[in-house]
Amino acid sequence: MAAVVEFAKSPAEVLKVGPGFSLAGVDPQSTPGYAGTKADGKALLDAQDDRLAELQEQLFAEGKFGSSKRLLLILQAMDTAGKGGIVSHVVGAMDPQGVHLAAFKAPTDEEKSHDFLWRIEKEVPAVGMVGVFDRSHYEDVLIHRVHGWADAKELERRYAAINDFEARLAEQGTTIVKVMLNISKDEQKERLIARLDDPAKHWKYSRGDLAERAYWDDYMAAYSIAFEKTSTDVAPWHVVPANKKWYARIAVQQLLLEALESLDLDWPKADFDVAAERALVEKS
Repeated sequence: MAAVVEFAKSPAEVLKVGPGFSLAGVDPQSTPGYAGTKADGKALLDAQDDRLAELQEQLFAEGKFGSSKRLLLILQAMDTAGKGGIVSHVVGAMDPQGVHLAAFKAPTDEEKSHDFLWRIEKEVPAVGMVGVFDRSHYEDVLIHRVHGWADAKELERRYAAINDFEARLAEQGTTIVKVMLNISKDEQKERLIARLDDPAKHWKYSRGDLAERAYWDDYMAAYSIAFEKTSTDVAPWHVVPANKKWYARIAVQQLLLEALESLDLDWPKADFDVAAERALVEKS
């Protein structure tokens, strides 16, 4: 059996938004830190599923015995970038009982009557859980900047509120993994056309996707500002080139693996006499 090709460089390092970062300098077609082929990437994804599932189960088990640890994956992207594929092919390897998925759509009238973080606060992961935000509170500084729905003063307030919110989550034991799936405008066009050409995917198509596509450059500028304002030590951003779906999936999988491994997880120790309990079971 051929050896599995692993990352030569950690995605947590090569994809992290740091000083001097430029979104325009990221090639959506590239595969930073990984020299393998598409077949290699798919093999790696499969090979690491069990490890990811084990770590998630350890996190869940620790949560049942007093641990405050939890993990939150935040996924942001332009339409068609592959958030659903990440949820299916990466997060899908985990036990559903230990995963809380929140997909944020346009806010309801009730949600609009509260501060923008109100609906987000209700979906943060409990202890022992892996939370996944399919879109998030960042919509309130992205689309609102692009369409001018919030002025400069309000946007600055929101950036600060986001940083305070994420710092508080971190203090409470939440490890935050923020990911922007970065596709090119041309790639998005191909994916939209593919949806129209496949009757099984017509349900995924929305004229709204096309409307927002017209603001592509404005969204890229809004993302760049969001990275500058909210990529912090406790919650850094990672920009994942996503033209190649297989690469985006193994990159996010590796980010989750590294985040979970950093928590030094272990199985909770039995607080009973195992041998005695085993004897009782054998007699039953």
